[in-house]
Amino acid sequence: MKIDFSHLRGDLTGGITAGVVALPLALALGVASGLGPLAGLYGAIAVGFFAALFGGTPSQISGPTGPMVVVLAGLFASLSGNVELIFTAIILAGIFQVIFGIIGVGQYIRLVPYPVISGFMTGIGAIIIILQLGPIMGHDSPGGTIGALSYLPQALSNINFVALGLGALALLIALKWPAKFGKYIPGPLAALIIGTLISLLLAEVPVLGAIPSGLPSLHLPVYEQSQAFLVLEAAFILAVLGAIDSLLTSLVADNMTRTRHESNKELIGQGVGNAVAGLFGGIAGAGATMRTVVNIRSGGKTKLSGMVHSLVLVAVVLGLSPLAANIPHAVLAGILVKVGLDIVDWRYIKRAHNGPRWDFALMILVLGLTVFVDLITAVGVGVVLAALAYVRQIAQLQIAQLKAIPKFSSNPEEQALLEKGHGKVNIFNFAGPLSFGAAADLGHHVRQNVKPGSEVLILDFSRIPAMDVSAAMAVDTIIADTKASGKLLYICGMNAEVKDVLVAIIGDKPADFECDTLIEALEKSVLVIEGTPQSKLTQPSDALS
Repeated sequence: MKIDFSHLRGDLTGGITAGVVALPLALALGVASGLGPLAGLYGAIAVGFFAALFGGTPSQISGPTGPMVVVLAGLFASLSGNVELIFTAIILAGIFQVIFGIIGVGQYIRLVPYPVISGFMTGIGAIIIILQLGPIMGHDSPGGTIGALSYLPQALSNINFVALGLGALALLIALKWPAKFGKYIPGPLAALIIGTLISLLLAEVPVLGAIPSGLPSLHLPVYEQSQAFLVLEAAFILAVLGAIDSLLTSLVADNMTRTRHESNKELIGQGVGNAVAGLFGGIAGAGATMRTVVNIRSGGKTKLSGMVHSLVLVAVVLGLSPLAANIPHAVLAGILVKVGLDIVDWRYIKRAHNGPRWDFALMILVLGLTVFVDLITAVGVGVVLAALAYVRQIAQLQIAQLKAIPKFSSNPEEQALLEKGHGKVNIFNFAGPLSFGAAADLGHHVRQNVKPGSEVLILDFSRIPAMDVSAAMAVDTIIADTKASGKLLYICGMNAEVKDVLVAIIGDKPADFECDTLIEALEKSVLVIEGTPQSKLTQPSDALS
């Protein structure tokens, strides 16, 4: 694996800075996952190093993120803290991501509509904030959104005001830390240090306690039949969520560096990182937007910066972990509330009232499902509804084109033939790919718009590049209605692909005449209207085949 040393100074600066920023977040997200602060650090090290080494976004910093931790926290509660099964799910998630990259899923993840992405990211931000309401008041609230909300009245009735003050102070520092100081000490790290130092002078508050140091132990995958489905489901959710999160961060990095990432290679790198993290007791991770931005602004340009970021965290694990024992839970909760607020899509929320109401309603629906049901349901329902809305929009455009029956033509020859037809020729000119979305209303609209007294119906497919089976069946209905009413049917302008679909579904002789052009169809129509027997007209193409 070739490593570029041409930007060594910037990569060292960016990687060290990103590592310092990642430290408090890794600790906080590890605690929030239920697996502990050291698992957060191990995850940041493994995902950060291997995603950088094998990934497709050179300047990206990867590690534990809010969305991944939300899934892990739910899994921790569902498995009653069985860490071996949780690490198995993380390993499987990494394997899934490698498979995604190999089969080229990366290009399709970018097709997820923005309101769906906005809804589930905002929902994840809301979940993180809700889960920190208990710890920031000095309580260890139950896992899960519903559990945390149900416990809230009890927490409010017995607030530890020292913990609340520390949490509020940490949040305030993280939000308002001056940019000029941020060049030297990032806001989250300042919140962690200041909050911890002040806590040493105050009454007792819940703290992290003793954290093991040294190298991690190996966690090989385990199998338990009763929990197999739950583990597989969580692994798949982690893989999809991590893929989306990483590729969104890759797009941010592209915009900042004016480069273009390799999405499938990035998924492979993320997958390797998560698989290694699970093997060595780390939590799952993904591309981290804030850390990536810090890295780029500090000079990081190549994958070396992400690897340096991980080495900084390795030094912390090997030598400084005892110092983390006195960090209060409330301080980490305050930092995590800032993480949650950053994940909420305020940019879209502020502008949503100016956009289509349907898109905003979809975003709210996905947000609600994310918070109160689960992420995979939220994304699945959102994508399906967005796809159906898009199909409906395209179908309406196709039907609108169909209803625009030309009384006059811009082509003088066509216009002359229409006038000779004395209003007894109906032309239906389709446009664009004729899809299943328009199929349901196709026959109805043709019946509605056939002029009384007409003798010939012409279906002009010259502007249709493709047709699916649903549309072909709708055309079959039009053909049956036309023949039942005693009218002649001409089809013109079909390309080879459209012909093949019609032949396969309808048969090889659906129309009275199949013509190459609309002019030819009009000429034959006029001859019939003027009294020429149909049997004397030559058929240029006796069949569609």
